[in-house]
Amino acid sequence: MRATRTVLAVTATALFPALLLAGPAFAAGPASPASPAHALATAGVPDGPATSAGDVSDDDLRVAILRILADEDSGRRVIREANEALDIGTTEAMRYFLETGYPLAQAEDDQVALFRILADPDSGKRVTQEIGTLLDSGTPQDVRRWLETGYRLAQAEDDRVALFRILARPDISDALRAAVAEVIDGTPEEMRHFLEYGQYEIDG
Repeated sequence: MRATRTVLAVTATALFPALLLAGPAFAAGPASPASPAHALATAGVPDGPATSAGDVSDDDLRVAILRILADEDSGRRVIREANEALDIGTTEAMRYFLETGYPLAQAEDDQVALFRILADPDSGKRVTQEIGTLLDSGTPQDVRRWLETGYRLAQAEDDRVALFRILARPDISDALRAAVAEVIDGTPEEMRHFLEYGQYEIDG
């Protein structure tokens, strides 16, 4: 298992600069991207479940793209292509982005996010294993769901293991032991904050 994780990390580190500059072909794969209705729903276009970009006005298309740009989770490729669609400004360009370009760009940005996490030396065993599975057989939708919810849960499991390792240290202070015992059943965010900052404030 350690050897597998090492290979994945080395691969991620080697590919990461190229991924940041990857073209549209990087997002292509056997899995289909998100549907136009999903892209519009994600962007906040108010319409029924069968909505496609062809069913809404130019103003709605423009608002949808602006909402994507305003989303702090939008990645580099999504932002670039959204701005290009707005710069062109035609109905066809905006429809194409929402129906085709957005799902593909989102899938590419999500893949880059996976490699960025994998290249982080602090990524734990559960996180690394789940990313490996996604890279092997995950669809764009699988990756998106994992980044939205699965990553948080996998990170929490790895963080809890890290906290137990702190408790097992022979030189742990009473103050640190009490702090770990308090946070170990806390929220994922509380555990992460403690590992990144809190433990050093106690023993600092």
